[in-house]
Amino acid sequence: MTIAAVLTAAGSGSRLGHALPKAVVPVAGVPLVVHAARALLAARTADGASVTQLVVTAPAAHLDTVAALVGEVVDEAAADVRLDVVGGGRTRQESVAAGLAELTDDVDVVLVHDAARPFAPPALVARVVEAVRSGHAAVVPGLPVVDTIKRVGAGDGTGRPVLETVPRGDLVAVQTPQGFARDVLERAHAVGSGRGADETTAASDDAGLVEATGVRVWVVPGDERAAKVTTARDLMVAQALTTGAPA
Repeated sequence: MTIAAVLTAAGSGSRLGHALPKAVVPVAGVPLVVHAARALLAARTADGASVTQLVVTAPAAHLDTVAALVGEVVDEAAADVRLDVVGGGRTRQESVAAGLAELTDDVDVVLVHDAARPFAPPALVARVVEAVRSGHAAVVPGLPVVDTIKRVGAGDGTGRPVLETVPRGDLVAVQTPQGFARDVLERAHAVGSGRGADETTAASDDAGLVEATGVRVWVVPGDERAAKVTTARDLMVAQALTTGAPA
């Protein structure tokens, strides 16, 4: 099976406190998108399979910058990897759809990964791929939820009432990369395309689109290193973990 990865890197850096797009914000002197691309291209399954096409979605004004950065990663990998860099959409869902449109005909397995999870280790990437290749059409990595979770109702201006405490033993916090059989993911995006233009209706992850079509999604063990970098604090923690400095 031929493996491709869509790496979403079109978000702004506003919540990180940066004027730069999130993808090119550096951690330990290296842009987030470079960290993420390196992990994807370094991943190997037990039989040696790896990503052979990498599609990166980037802000339209920074396509050349992102292409140059990720192009260096492809050169470092010294592998036969096709690189495509395309403009992102108004939402993450639209960006992934733009990436899917660039896939070559021979691709069977598609990974969707966020540059905002730059330190997802290659072993996690390989674990997701192997689960898809074993016959699961949709696979997500997940970590057990450790906090107590409560479902709440509408508030009265001072607070919101607790409706129930949700058993956390049945919950996982989902990460990326998520992996799919290509036809399953493309069909899910086609069915859900009407939701993609608006942040209030767009899917927060691709597995949600697949679930809506009735296809079962499977969970494999996630990894704490695949934490998402969203806020300035997240960026500081990532910097500390990378350099060994106090958080």
